[in-house]
Amino acid sequence: MWAYESVFYQIYPLGLCGAPFENDGVLNHRITRINDWIPHIRKLGADAVYFSPVFDSDTHGYNTRDYRKIDPRLGTNEDFSALCAALHAEGIRVVLDGVFNHVGRGFHAFQDVLKNRQNSAYKDWFFLNFDGNSVCNDGLWYEGWEGNYDLVRINLRNEEVIEHIFSCVRGWVEEFDIDGLRLDVAYCLDHDFMRRLRCFCDALKPDFFLVGETLHGDYNQIANDSMLHSVTNYECYKGLHSSFNSMNLFEIIHSLQRQFGPENWTLYKGKHLLSFVDNHDVTRVAAILNNEKHLPLIYALCFGMPGIPCVYYGSEWGAKARKEDGDPALRASFDEPEWNSLTNWISRLSEAKKNSPALNYGAFRSILLTNRQCIFERKCDDERVLVAINADAEPFYAHFDAGCGTALDLITGEMHDFGGGSKLEPYSAAFWKMER
Repeated sequence: MWAYESVFYQIYPLGLCGAPFENDGVLNHRITRINDWIPHIRKLGADAVYFSPVFDSDTHGYNTRDYRKIDPRLGTNEDFSALCAALHAEGIRVVLDGVFNHVGRGFHAFQDVLKNRQNSAYKDWFFLNFDGNSVCNDGLWYEGWEGNYDLVRINLRNEEVIEHIFSCVRGWVEEFDIDGLRLDVAYCLDHDFMRRLRCFCDALKPDFFLVGETLHGDYNQIANDSMLHSVTNYECYKGLHSSFNSMNLFEIIHSLQRQFGPENWTLYKGKHLLSFVDNHDVTRVAAILNNEKHLPLIYALCFGMPGIPCVYYGSEWGAKARKEDGDPALRASFDEPEWNSLTNWISRLSEAKKNSPALNYGAFRSILLTNRQCIFERKCDDERVLVAINADAEPFYAHFDAGCGTALDLITGEMHDFGGGSKLEPYSAAFWKMER
C-alpha cells in the first residue's frame, strides 16, 4: 500500500485560503492559491495531501450541504479538479475528508424534512421525532452529533443514504481522481457501513486508502482487513508532547511498546497508524512544547516510530496557535509557505523515512531508555535502523551493544563510529542505518 511508504501533509483549505466562516454563497476561486504551495510540499518531502473538508457546507466544512459541489468560498469543481491534477503531476496523492456521520442543516434532504415533515421522502435518512422539538425550534426533534445541532446525524443503515454516499465517492474518483479518504469521527460510524465502504472502494480504485479518525479504545475494532487500513494514533499524539514536557520519555516509549513491541500481546504490530504532532483540532505543537529546542526532536520521534507521519500546514516552520483561542486560530490563513531550519529538518526526516524499508515496515524494539534519552530499533529484513533521541541540554554517553561498529545517519548522511557506545549531543536526534 502506497500510504505506508508516504509522508502526509494536511491542509485545511477553508482556513489556509482565508474563506469567511459563514458560507455567503459568493463564488471565489480561493482554492487555486494552493497551486502555489505545491513546490513547497514537494520540497518538504510530502507525497500525499490530506484535505480537510472542501465540499459545500454551512460554516466550517463538517456541516455539509452538498457532497457533489466544491464550496463556493473555495471555488468550483473545475478549480479543484485542476489542483488535484497538478498535485498528481508532481507525484502527490490526494486524500479527502469523508464526513459521513452527519451533515449540515443546509443539506438538501434535511431541508426537505423541515419543509414536508412526515411527508418528506427523506424522513428515514435521519433520526427524528416529530412529536418533539429542537434547540432551533423546528417543531421536530433530531439527533445532532454529540449535542451539536448544526451537525445532523444521518442514518447509515438506510440504503438510500448509503447509495447517495457511494455515488458521491465514485464521483470524486471520476472527477478528481482522489486516492483515499479520511473518515471523520470514524469511531462513531456504523461498522457495517465501513465494511461496505471498504468493499466498494477496493473495487473502485486499486490501493484506495481509508484512514479513520479515532481517539481512544482498541483501534483494531475498525483498523482491520475488512474495514479501514489505518486510524489516527491519538494515544501517541498525547504521549509525544507530554513526554517532552515532563522530561519523561518512558511515557511515549511504553505506549510504543504496548502498540508495536515484540511481545505477543502487542496491540498493533504490523499496522500503520497515522502519526502526528498536531492537526486542525488541537493546539499547534510549537505552542504546546515547553522547550522550543524539543521541536525538531518531537518530529524525529514522530517520523522514526511506526506509522505514517502527517504534517499540519504551517507547523513545519513553527507556526503557533492554541486550542483555547478557537478553531479559526488553529486553521489560519498564510499568504505563502515559509522555509526555515525546522522545515529543512522535516524535509530530511521525510526523505529518510520514505526511503527506508525499516522505517516504513520495520518492527519496533526499545534498546535504551532513560527519562531524557531513548534509542529504539526499527528492523525489516536486512535493514536495521536505530532511532536515537537526547532531549537533555547536556551530552549523553549511551553504552549499548550496537551489533556493529559503524552506521550511516539517514538524516545527515554522515558516518558514525560506535566504538562500544555513542555520544548523543544535547538536543539531538539520529537515524542510524547499521552497517553489516
